[in-house]
Amino acid sequence: MKSPMDTRPIEKLKMLIVDDEPDNLDLLYRTFRLDFQVLRSESAISALELLEEHGEVAIIISDQRMPEMLGTEFLSITAERFPDTIRIVLTAYTDVKDLVDAINSGKVFKYITKPWNQQQLQAVIQQAAETYKVLKQRTDELRRSLRRESLFNVVITAIRESLDYRSMLQTFVRAVGKAFDAETCMLYPVEGGVQITQPISAQEIAVPTTSGAYKIDAYLQDLFQNIIDQPMCINTGAKSFYLKSSRCNDYTIDQSLANSIDRIVLPCIYKGSLLGILTLSRCETAWSQEAVNLLEMVVEQAAIAISQAKLYQRTQQQAEQMRAELSVARQVQNNLLRQTLPTNDRLRVQACCHPAREVGGDFFEVYQHPQGDLWLAVGDVSGKGVPAALFMASAISVLRRELGQEISPNPSEVMGNLNHILFDDLVSTNCFITMILARYRPETGQLLYANAGHLYPMKYSSNCSELSEPEYPTTRGIPLGIRSNWIAPTGDLSLASGDVFLLTSDGITEATMRDGQDLENLPGTDIPTMLLQQSGLWKLLRKEGTTIDLKHLLQEIRNKTIAQEDDQTILSLEVL
Repeated sequence: MKSPMDTRPIEKLKMLIVDDEPDNLDLLYRTFRLDFQVLRSESAISALELLEEHGEVAIIISDQRMPEMLGTEFLSITAERFPDTIRIVLTAYTDVKDLVDAINSGKVFKYITKPWNQQQLQAVIQQAAETYKVLKQRTDELRRSLRRESLFNVVITAIRESLDYRSMLQTFVRAVGKAFDAETCMLYPVEGGVQITQPISAQEIAVPTTSGAYKIDAYLQDLFQNIIDQPMCINTGAKSFYLKSSRCNDYTIDQSLANSIDRIVLPCIYKGSLLGILTLSRCETAWSQEAVNLLEMVVEQAAIAISQAKLYQRTQQQAEQMRAELSVARQVQNNLLRQTLPTNDRLRVQACCHPAREVGGDFFEVYQHPQGDLWLAVGDVSGKGVPAALFMASAISVLRRELGQEISPNPSEVMGNLNHILFDDLVSTNCFITMILARYRPETGQLLYANAGHLYPMKYSSNCSELSEPEYPTTRGIPLGIRSNWIAPTGDLSLASGDVFLLTSDGITEATMRDGQDLENLPGTDIPTMLLQQSGLWKLLRKEGTTIDLKHLLQEIRNKTIAQEDDQTILSLEVL
């Protein structure tokens, strides 16, 4: 609908009249010259030349019987080049064959005989004009839809194929600049809705000035500042602004003036948040309203992708920061464990701990009491990751304080004190700790232990050429954090020369192992699996022989494990 202020004349539809009789040409011309822009020709050959010069016309009225070329033949040629044109045949003959040829090959809209009825002819032409308008409207809509979808696919595909946020913005700017034949295309990302960061060009990445800032065209500065400080695009619903380069304040949101401006400025907004400002310019080719509308839709779709990319980038940065912090936490947690283990000519202690994640809940402790007792402990906090690691640190701290008493206490007494101190925190977080604590006295060979719901320890002798079958002492109580008072009997063992006392966490005995090593190298093969369990651990120990190396043993287990699902800890005391 035209605006009351719009005085531009309505463009007439073009009509081509072809007839070898000059009287008929003059009559038809006078009839339709007021409503149409009429072209006329006395032959089909010259009519084709007129079409070559003027392009598509809305309606062609052609005589059937003409020298050099029949009307049906002429119309069939025009049907190939201009399929939307409405074709009408005039003839003084009523030959059925001509009628069929005209309809089939020439795609004729109407077949009118001479002499024609003036009112009937005008009605037919009016109907033909309305049909052409509807057909062109639908064709244009389809063409716009196809172009829009094609452009969306190009832009979105380019965005999705980008490796990172900056690369995605660069790809988006290049795709939009190319699709709209822009001489320049720049995107000014906005962070936090206020600060313009490094601008991105379709040609190259902008370079900062010596002061570290990024230069913005003076003609754009005022508009940018208004968009950022007073988000008029959000308040007024405007999707784009049109800027003339003659004055920096001369901008408008009137689309009817798009063909008289130099640059288009489009705020990139998603859910009320300003993500960036896109500018495009071209000098020789005017911006059509259709191009502007399409550009606005592309920017709307791109805003969603940019928002998702920013969220992904933020998530990646947070994940990277978390990985760095967890790496530090892993080092701190590793430092909490004993870095040097007591060793002498009468005994040897080994220990290894590998968390399933960056940090874990498994721990071990080896403490040499001033009175000569050697304390050994392996614990497992329920769960994994940071929560378990925090309880692990607390448990080690409390355990070392309890073991540092002047008189070496009984293991069950230490376990009860641990439970009393940690109970409230464990209950409030729905956690518990399984743990085994042993006290060994070298002068007597006696080993006392307390087991709080942990795996049974293993005891075996390595004196013979072949290892003797292991013992699994079964004295055990409930885990820490289950009841407020922890009470359980103390186990009592005697270790002689050649005996080995082994403690493990369930991350080792419950490791999922490959069963059938001949299948593990075949791609696509379903490899049978099994839990290692204590029986499987014993088989691996027998392969190690009489000299045990826990690092090698644990590496063997890890090599044969499909995926480490739990923290793995192992500790051994070997009496020499």
